[in-house]
Amino acid sequence: MAYYAARLAAAVPAAQACWLVGVSFGGLLALEIAQLRPLARVVLVSSLAGPHELPWPLRVARATGLDRLVPPTLLQKLPQAAKWAFGVKTKGEYVLLRQIIADTNPAFAQWAIGQLLRWRGVPGPGPTARLHGTHDRLLPPPAASIDCLVAGAGHFLVVSHATQISQFLNQLATNSH
Repeated sequence: MAYYAARLAAAVPAAQACWLVGVSFGGLLALEIAQLRPLARVVLVSSLAGPHELPWPLRVARATGLDRLVPPTLLQKLPQAAKWAFGVKTKGEYVLLRQIIADTNPAFAQWAIGQLLRWRGVPGPGPTARLHGTHDRLLPPPAASIDCLVAGAGHFLVVSHATQISQFLNQLATNSH
C-alpha cells in the first residue's frame, strides 16, 4: 500500500497545503499519503483511523487468512448481500452499487481487502475530521472520535447522505481559513 500511496502522492506538490478526503479503503490511502505530504489535512469518511478499529469479523478474517480463500468475484455473485452490507436502501443506490461492483477489478478488490485487513496504521496525529454512518455494517463507527455521525446511514453514506456530507466538508473548509 505504501507504494500505491506514493504514486498517488506524486500528484500533490509536497509544499502545497491540501485536503485528502478518503472514503472506506481510500481513507487508509489518505492517511498513508499524508505521511508523504505533511501539509495535507485528512478527512475520513466511513473509514478506519487505525487497525485497532477493525471490527471483530474482520480481525478473524485477518488472523485466519480467510480473505485469501474468498473468490474476488463473490460480491458480484451476491448483490443482495452487498446491498445489505453497504446499507443501500433505494433502488437508485442499488443500481449504482451494482455498477460500482461490476466496474471494480476483482483482483484489485481482493488486494485492497487484504491491505485493509493487514494495515499497520500510520504514526502521527491522525485525521483532521471523521464522518461515519451510525448503521455502517462493513466498518462500524468507533465509540469515539467521530466528528459527524450521520444517523441511519450505512457504508454508502457518501451517496445516501451526499447533501449532509457536502455541507460538513464545506463547513470544515470554511472554518479552516
